This record gives sequence, C-alpha cells and structure tokens, in this order.
Amino acid sequence: MAGEAWSRMSLGKFVTLQRGHDLPDERRRPGRVPILGSFGITGWHDEAKARGPGVTVGRSGASFGVVSYSTVDYWPLNTALYVIDFHGNDPRFVYYFLKTFDFKGYNSGSAQPSLNRNFVHPVPIDVPPYDEQRAIAHILGTLDDKIELNRRMNETLEAMARALFKSWFVDFDPVRAKAEGRDTGLPKEIADLFPDSFEGSEMGGIPRGWKAGKVSDLCDAIYSGGTPCTRKPEYWNGDIPWLSSGETCERFVIDTEKLITLAGVSNSSTRLAPAMSTVIASAGQGNTRGQTSLLTINSYVNQSVVVLMAKAQTSSPYHLFFDLERRYEEFRRISDAHSSRGSLTTKLLAGLHAVLPSQQVIRGFDAEVVDAVKRIVGNLHESHTLAALRDTLLPKLTSGELRILSSSQSVLEAIA
Repeated sequence: MAGEAWSRMSLGKFVTLQRGHDLPDERRRPGRVPILGSFGITGWHDEAKARGPGVTVGRSGASFGVVSYSTVDYWPLNTALYVIDFHGNDPRFVYYFLKTFDFKGYNSGSAQPSLNRNFVHPVPIDVPPYDEQRAIAHILGTLDDKIELNRRMNETLEAMARALFKSWFVDFDPVRAKAEGRDTGLPKEIADLFPDSFEGSEMGGIPRGWKAGKVSDLCDAIYSGGTPCTRKPEYWNGDIPWLSSGETCERFVIDTEKLITLAGVSNSSTRLAPAMSTVIASAGQGNTRGQTSLLTINSYVNQSVVVLMAKAQTSSPYHLFFDLERRYEEFRRISDAHSSRGSLTTKLLAGLHAVLPSQQVIRGFDAEVVDAVKRIVGNLHESHTLAALRDTLLPKLTSGELRILSSSQSVLEAIA
C-alpha cells in the first residue's frame, strides 16, 4: 500500500455536498432515525432522508464547519450540509478528512459565518487510494469506537448507581419491603441496615430513626469561587486547575480546560475545591445552571460554581453527589423563582430539604457504588488518552505526513 500515489482533485470530485432538509417540530414523529443538525444528533424521527453511513457539516454560526458522522440512515437538517455522494470513497475516511478541512477559509457569510457548498467544491485536495482510506479510517475509528464504548459503559454504571440511590434514599424500597413483611432482595447484612417502619416528619414519612434536615446538614462547607483577571496574562496558563461553570456538563470531572498560576490564585477570589467535592453550576448559558459534577481532582473554581463538601457525620462524597445530581429540575425551579436572572445561590442550596439517613446505610451505599465510580473515572482517563492520540494522528494521516504500510497495520505500529 505504501508508495501508492495520492490523487489531486477538487473537493467536489471527492464528495458532493448538499444542503439538508427542513423538518419543523410539528412534523417530527418519535422514532429511531437520528436527526443530524449543525452539531450532530438533535433528536429522533420515524423517517430517514439519507442513507447511512453519512456525514454532515454545520453551515452557520457557532456550528460552522462542525463535522458529524452517522453509522445508520438519518435525517440531515437544513442547518447542515450533508454528503449526498461519496463517489466511491470510504465514508468514515471522508468524515475524518473533512474534520481536518479548513472550512473557515471559505466563509461566504458577512454578519455571521456561513458555508456554501459552491465555495468549497472547487478547492483542490490530495486524496489517498481507497485501500489507504480504509486503513486510516480503521485506525482512527478503532480509537473512536473504544471511546464510545467507554461512554456507553459509563452511562450504564452511572445509571445503576443512580437507581440504587433512588431505591434506598428516595423511594425507601428496603424499608417498605420490611414494613410489609416482604423480602428486600438484598443480602441480609445490607437489609439489616434498614429500619422496618416509617415515622412522620416535616417532609412526610421517612424511615424510622432517620432525620429530616437541610442540604446544609449534609455539608461541612458550601461556597463559590472567583475568576483571576483575564487581562493579566501572568495569572493564566499555569499548572493549577481552574473550573468554570460550563465544565459541569461532565458528570465526573477529571481535568479542566484552563489552568491558572499561583499569582492568579493569590490575586483573585477563586477558592479551592478539594477532590471528591460536589460542584454545581449556579449560573450559565442554556442548560448549564443546575448541572452537578463530582470533582475527582483538586481544582479552584469560578464565581458561578458552588462547592459542597460532604460532612462525614451525616453524608459522604458519593451520597451527597448522587443526592444532588438527581435534583436538576428542582434547582432550575427554585433559582427561577427566587431570582430574575435565575441564579442558584449558596443560600438557596443550603436551605433545600434533605433526608439524613443513618451512617451505617450511607457506608453501605458507598460500598455498593465505589467500584462503579472508580471504573467510570478510569474509563474517562483512558478515553482522554485515546482522544489525545486520535487528535495527534488525525491531521498526520489525512494529510499523508504519516503513511500507512498495510491495511492491517495497528495504531501502535502506525505511530512507532
């Protein structure tokens, strides 16, 4: 394979792009067909407009040049261009190739970026032969497939831990079963941790011996941070993690987008959130406000992040996190009701109702979920490493800087 010449052609000879199709909300019907918009999947429909595998490219605004891939039949929205003809090229290679294409250099808009296929179709490009396309797609696809597998595994693990929390601490299933003389379905040593009756409280019926309290009763500390002056370059690009509210979209935080310096810490109101703290976005664009994450690293935080540190006598890092991360809609309601700007303050969070279980049950819960959380974090670190490798290989492979020796060449062989 190595040594075969790459072909010089126009982008329009490589693939034919076409504007996507309208699909108003009133025409959308529930189904299993992904709707691909400017940023990828935006919903599901019962009718496909294009055969998979497919590739789309965002047409305007912030999505300008964003490339997405579908393995199945899909509906390409009019907010994107899509490949209507691959001209015999490997679809997944096309996806990776277009991810490295400089769409920004072919903006046809004025007030905001806009992508017109007639601007990019004539652009000359160099394309490898089909067998090398497949080999490149295989190498990069193997990395992406493992990242996707880790994501799905993490979704499953988190859902299991979330379901266990709800069963024990929201629905009180073990207590109800014992109160009704039914088998709890739990090992005896765990079932014995739960009482067999309920008692009244200001929150309604709760397990006997447990307490009704506030979120503040679960915490040693609740506080927010600050931002070093962005006009001071000496405060930034250091080696100290600094978390912004937007990063709470990640349920488990293993790193941060920005780093600050010791001078940035000393000359601002930012505060340190120790590893295993729960952090909540108190403000932010779109769906950000109310998002909840578990920090797995020590990190300083900005003013739109609330830090909650679990109190050992009444909670634990895992118990506190799984209690708060399920309350997103509640956070949105109370912040909307108490502020015209929808700010979720430390005072509002501290005053929310909370059930205070026995320490024995909390320790039992921790024992049940600790392995799942460790696997989640381990998968995130692995995916982070794989993504970095993919991003390093991507431009080298699609430009020919790094050539593939054979169609069966492995990732490690390719970079050796």
